[in-house]
Amino acid sequence: MASSPSGGYSGGSSSLQNSNSGSERDHQQHHVMDQKKRKRMLSNRESARRSRMKKQQHLDDLVAQANQLNKENNQISTRVEITTHLYLKIEAENAIIRAQVAELSNRLQSLNEIINYINSPSCNYLIDEDYEENMFNDCGFMMDLWNTVPVKQPIMASADMFMY
Repeated sequence: MASSPSGGYSGGSSSLQNSNSGSERDHQQHHVMDQKKRKRMLSNRESARRSRMKKQQHLDDLVAQANQLNKENNQISTRVEITTHLYLKIEAENAIIRAQVAELSNRLQSLNEIINYINSPSCNYLIDEDYEENMFNDCGFMMDLWNTVPVKQPIMASADMFMY
């Protein structure tokens, strides 16, 4: 069977080839699109994995920072408690010392008043010759006690008085 250039048979095979090549192109395009889609999906998965890892690392850093801050906070709280305890102890000691100073100041004032009264011109004390019979002066004080104290000098407080 001879075929002519315009024959149906040879023309049919040509159109079949054209349709096969079109189908192959579609298939290749589809295959290329699938590869691009798979590549994009892999890239997205990798990006999402990196994002999750970065987020987890940030969370781990925040947890570590929170733990460090809690540790520092506990240390500061402990130091504040110790300092407060020492402050209260010193404050109590100061209150005791203030009370002692007030008491000693009152005693000193009383003693100075006694000395001033003894040294005043209104108090004339004469010691009788008979010591056994008259131990008191005209002001009513026992003379023997005052013979050991320099009467003309006021009594002054010193730092030694505040020692326990």
